[in-house]
This record gives sequence, structure tokens and C-alpha cells, in this order.
Amino acid sequence: MKLNELKYNSGSRSSKKRICRGLGSGSGKNGGSGNKGQNSRSGGGVRLGFEGGQNPIYRRLPKRGFNNFTRVEYAIVNVRDLNKFDDETVVTPELLIEKGLVPSSNAGVKILGDGELAKKLTVKANKFSKSAEEVIKNAGGSVEVL
Repeated sequence: MKLNELKYNSGSRSSKKRICRGLGSGSGKNGGSGNKGQNSRSGGGVRLGFEGGQNPIYRRLPKRGFNNFTRVEYAIVNVRDLNKFDDETVVTPELLIEKGLVPSSNAGVKILGDGELAKKLTVKANKFSKSAEEVIKNAGGSVEVL
């Protein structure tokens, strides 16, 4: 089979509807727009969300909250989860993703200090809580901020 021999499956493509091409076409004269009124005119119609002049829903409902567009979302790992690794392991965000502790790196990884750590690890992450730093250093490990 060659590229010039490729064909679409039968029935997968239909020709476009030719409007305003005579009464016999089924959509002649007004071309499917009806007779008179705003929607039959060129450029006619109302904007999105227009409700015929009544106060629209987006103005009737109360507004609440604030979405901070500069917020940085970190993937979170607790210190107790790091016990999965062997002693002297260098724990990086890539390794955490590989082991399934973090779904994806988001904007980075933050280590929190919940739980105990029984292994001596070198942990590399974007952020650490103070308690996490303390727990890792008390276990004989070290902390590196990326």
C-alpha cells in the first residue's frame, strides 16, 4: 500500500451542506435561518450568557473567594514514607516519582516532618519543613534544597 492509494472508509466523510442554492435543495431561500428577526440577519444573534434583558445568572449569584494565580503547588511527602529507601540512598524527586510516592513533581516536592525516620538518607527536594529537616538530621542524614 502506498500513500497515494489511501482512501477514507465509506461513510466516514460527507460533503458540506450547500445552503441557499435553490428551493429544490431543501435549504434554499432563507438558508435555514427562518423568516424574519434578529437571528435571520447577518451578524445577528445575542452574545453568550444573554438572557433576553433579564439580569443574567452570573450577575445574580454572589461572588466569593479568590484564586491566587501565583500559588505554587508542591507534591507532599512525609518523613515516615522515606523509610522505604535503603541506608545511604540519595532521595531525589525523580526517585520519589519512580517509587510512586509522588504522582508528579508539580512545581516541586516538599518534605514534611510527620513520622519517624530510621534510615540515614541524603534527601534532595525543593522545600523542607523545619521539623522534617530536624528529623532527617537527627537520623544522621543530610538535606539539600534544589
